[in-house]
Amino acid sequence: MSIGVSSTEDLFKSIPKHLKFNKALRLPAPLTEDLLLRELADIAAKNTSQNTYPSFMGAGCYRHEIPKAVSYLISKGEWVTPYTPYQPEISQGTLQAMFEYQSMICMLTSMDVANASHYDGATALAEAAMMAFSITKRKKLVVSSGLHPEYREVLKTITAPKEMEILELPYTSGDGRTNITLLNEAVDETSSALIVQSPNFFGAIEEVDRCAEVAHSKGALLIVTITEPIALGILEPPGRLGADIVVGEGMSFGSPTNFGGPCLGIFAAREKFLRQMPGRICGMTKDMDGKRGFVLTISTREQHIRREKATSNICSNETLLATRAAMYLSLIGKEGLREIAIRNYSNAEYLKERLSKIKGIRIPFSAPTFNEFVIETELDGDELLNRMLKHKVFGGVALGRWYKEMKKAILVASTECHTKRELDEYVRIVSKCIEG
Repeated sequence: MSIGVSSTEDLFKSIPKHLKFNKALRLPAPLTEDLLLRELADIAAKNTSQNTYPSFMGAGCYRHEIPKAVSYLISKGEWVTPYTPYQPEISQGTLQAMFEYQSMICMLTSMDVANASHYDGATALAEAAMMAFSITKRKKLVVSSGLHPEYREVLKTITAPKEMEILELPYTSGDGRTNITLLNEAVDETSSALIVQSPNFFGAIEEVDRCAEVAHSKGALLIVTITEPIALGILEPPGRLGADIVVGEGMSFGSPTNFGGPCLGIFAAREKFLRQMPGRICGMTKDMDGKRGFVLTISTREQHIRREKATSNICSNETLLATRAAMYLSLIGKEGLREIAIRNYSNAEYLKERLSKIKGIRIPFSAPTFNEFVIETELDGDELLNRMLKHKVFGGVALGRWYKEMKKAILVASTECHTKRELDEYVRIVSKCIEG
């Protein structure tokens, strides 16, 4: 009774009865540890994976080669165990790793400052929108429909308490990019930010510089989202094109896909917005003896504890994944990232060209793409993918789930993991499937 309830059921009174599961769970009898492990191994053996079936699925989650050294190094106890480094005198290793990660993100995005990461790309975007509201005091967000549909849903959820208006702009049917003509009409003096993704959800490379001109002419910020950061190996960084805030998903930097995670939220901005940035920021300084040292800076510990005083209430970070990304980028280096990006681009372009020559397949968008593109056939997208699965290939992602007008379209991704033989086999299987 010390908390005011007399039973466990009283804790759940607020849940409607029709939503409660009031039956006994149908579970087998208890097993010994050895038998349980055997049972789990048998269940796991039924799974098929990207190592079993070639996968051409992307849509924000991309399979890439990961140097073996990354997995070895990140498993060492000194990286796995550290938590929030409130005491810099005993957390120098963790803090330096965070600082190095931030520095690399700034170089890749051509931005002035980056934080020590967020949960994932979607929440990083939502935090950027809240930051734009804090800076401009405006409640209207103009969002390209080329932005990842699930990012848009998270954006709506997190900005709802502020009653922000979200205006979604249609993509141009010819090239799959943000409609610049409509953009000029949509962004006005009440807009806090324009949000675009490049490469966008269809793989198309947006005209970020033109988007920046439109946003800035009305006093709005430009937020650029990147779900495939490998593209930064060959594309002009968004900072040079006029972005004010850059966010994205960092999974491609050395993390396995693992059924869709773990994720890593990238967040970078202009220096003038530094004090409005959410999350942890690590800085480098010198002690009284002139020795280099690292500390958390700008925000205090209390800011993340006292909800009403916090810049953001999503202020934890993904230090382990950020450290993994720093290790990955350090190992492959600048030229290595460029080479990987070129391999991604080349594989996708080869596949796109081969598919475009097949009768019954259309490439609907003309814009240049990175490692992902859209194809249309006479079949429903889900039907085509189901047929391909019977040939032991994960053929892509059906777009009808998010875009009603694209019921017959699928999104196809190719990375450096695919061999020419796999690409040719994909073309053969698609051709066979659309012929019936």
